Amino acid sequence: MRDRVAASDPGLLRLAAGLRTVASIALALAVLALIGADVPHLVAGAMAAMVSTFAVREKQRGPQAVTLALGLPVALTSVTLAALLHSHVVAGDLFFVALIFGAVYGRRFGDRGTALGLIAFQLYFVSLFVGATVADLPELYVSVVTAVVCSALVRFALVPETPAGTLERLREAFRARLAQLVSAQLELLDAGPGEADRALHGVREGTARLHETALMIQGRLEEGTADEATARLVQRRVADAEIAAERLGLLLLTARSAERTDTLTLHLPGAPVPTAGRLPVRGEAVETLRRDLRGLRLLVQHPGGTALAQVRNRLLSYRDEENLPEASPAVQDAFRGIGEAARAVLGLRTALDGPQDESDDTPSTARSREELDAEDAAIDGAQDNAAKEEEERGLRRPTTRAAVQVAVGSSLAIVGGELLSSHRWYWAVLTCWIVFLNTSSTGEILVKGYRRLLGTVFGVVAGIVLAGLVGQHTWTAFALVLVFVFLMFYTAPLSYTLMSFFVTAALGLLYTLLHTYSLSVLVLRIEETALGAACGVFAAALVLPVNTDRRTDDLLGTVLERLGEVTGTAVEQLSGGPSAELLDQARDLDRALADLRAATKPLTHPVTPLRARRDTARYVVALLETAAYHARSLAATAELLPTHPSIAADPRLRGAGRRIAHNIEAIAAHVADERAGDRVQTGPSIASLLEPDVPGSSRYGRVTDRVLRHLQRLDEVVVGLARPLGAPVGPADGG
Repeated sequence: MRDRVAASDPGLLRLAAGLRTVASIALALAVLALIGADVPHLVAGAMAAMVSTFAVREKQRGPQAVTLALGLPVALTSVTLAALLHSHVVAGDLFFVALIFGAVYGRRFGDRGTALGLIAFQLYFVSLFVGATVADLPELYVSVVTAVVCSALVRFALVPETPAGTLERLREAFRARLAQLVSAQLELLDAGPGEADRALHGVREGTARLHETALMIQGRLEEGTADEATARLVQRRVADAEIAAERLGLLLLTARSAERTDTLTLHLPGAPVPTAGRLPVRGEAVETLRRDLRGLRLLVQHPGGTALAQVRNRLLSYRDEENLPEASPAVQDAFRGIGEAARAVLGLRTALDGPQDESDDTPSTARSREELDAEDAAIDGAQDNAAKEEEERGLRRPTTRAAVQVAVGSSLAIVGGELLSSHRWYWAVLTCWIVFLNTSSTGEILVKGYRRLLGTVFGVVAGIVLAGLVGQHTWTAFALVLVFVFLMFYTAPLSYTLMSFFVTAALGLLYTLLHTYSLSVLVLRIEETALGAACGVFAAALVLPVNTDRRTDDLLGTVLERLGEVTGTAVEQLSGGPSAELLDQARDLDRALADLRAATKPLTHPVTPLRARRDTARYVVALLETAAYHARSLAATAELLPTHPSIAADPRLRGAGRRIAHNIEAIAAHVADERAGDRVQTGPSIASLLEPDVPGSSRYGRVTDRVLRHLQRLDEVVVGLARPLGAPVGPADGG
């Protein structure tokens, strides 16, 4: 059960965010109730506590305290101006637009600028919501100060969060998700014809979840570890385990088929399990394979013991050719994959838990430990000297452009909202503001607006039912509000529609507490939400627009650039060139690919009418994920070069990688400018480029053969990208 919770919520980040926010609100309500605050100021205090909790995003406690301390005068200033401008409609509207512009523009200053902007906007909104006037300011000040103090108390004392603690929980989540992936791979091995596609979907999902956790760990290493060497060691072991698990899934998929499985099958949603041949259900080798997959899962789940030491020794022995069972080459490859996965788990255990018991080691296990120790000793924490990208300026700067767009959209929402209601117009502004948060293109804003409207409609229905049940029972309503706030934060990363539902249901209860509840008010909420979303989409489409195609093309160019860097550096190092920060480059590629995947969601959304375009977007992203897997594998192998006794540099690889580098550059040039003249080159296989100069001499060893397989698949994937992207393809000689 603990592993399931850890896997479903890596780092318990959603749980902690929900508990911290609810505890802040509950504590603020308790304090305000003790000093006799009335219901409007209880509501104001609850909303201020929520804002001051979720707005602070820094990972270190010191910066968090500074941001919270700065947020208090910002909040007090915001509610003061809202009260002063309460009776000055035009001046209040103009100031609100200026405040919105400043709050969005403040994102350029990082987490602190974003937090202070959120606090300023939301506290102005809170004042409008409770109808604050100048006469109410003393009580409102008390509510805001109480809320911020309670938020600080909960954050730093009651529900504390430290970078080291979060990283430790993320490590546990990685282990749990790795065990779940091995379980999914075992199901794939056992699945019959009618269940194979569903089982493959489980492997895809498990692989993606493991990759997501690895990226989350990468983002917390700097703050959560004692020094850079430790951070690099954990980064390396997590990367090894991720690559080994993904490769094992591919080998098991290949073992089910009479032919080698295309790596794309693991990354393309809906791709069927290959049907050319099928792994026999019975047979000594296959039964052993099942047993050893279960053993690998136990090795991931549990820290040690004599029985597990025996399992570990058996699995590690498969790294030696003489210990492989009699079976087909594909099934033997699966056993090799289990051996490499067991080695990765051993390295992960050592990196995360310290030295392990070596009393039961066999020669194979001792050799694996020696390899890991040699790799650990080679980690020197070298600095990453990559140059920062040049930042755009003026209206081309994303924060400036978004600030202008949301200011225009909010102005339209104010005008339209006041035509609908002179008292509830701010709901339209709030929706317009929210649809611009964490969005970068018109398509993303359209999808977010649609989801918010859908969640609001269902939330209004729930609000009607709950308001009728709760009536005027103040503390029952507040208790339900706390439940909805927790669910809002817990579901926010999973579903924006669900989050909007819980927000709207909670607001229905708050309206009841303020004695302003009616069916017409909740219907007006839907109308204002639709208006705000429409204003946001209108502003995004007509004011300094960034359409989805342009956004995805820019991110696609970045992914191709990162892919070229990782591949080129890895091949150069495998050819005998100087060492480089390959794991850092590989994670930069992963982050760029994650950004592209998020940007294509409007194109792949189920309601999109452009089915062919949706399929193309999915296919391109799947090809890039396949290419990233092979590039990560090349990078991991190249990182082993200085320390691994069985890996030696092969200068011939340098020539084999030139065509891949050229083709990546040609596709990137075509994405940037369709008139670019470079062709994507085709020709002989990558392996044929490494034929020996002297007939009869040795070609290459098993490790170089694995490198060549990654290069060959990478070459095929890059050429395959040319067709959906429309890049010209031709033989290397141009004929």
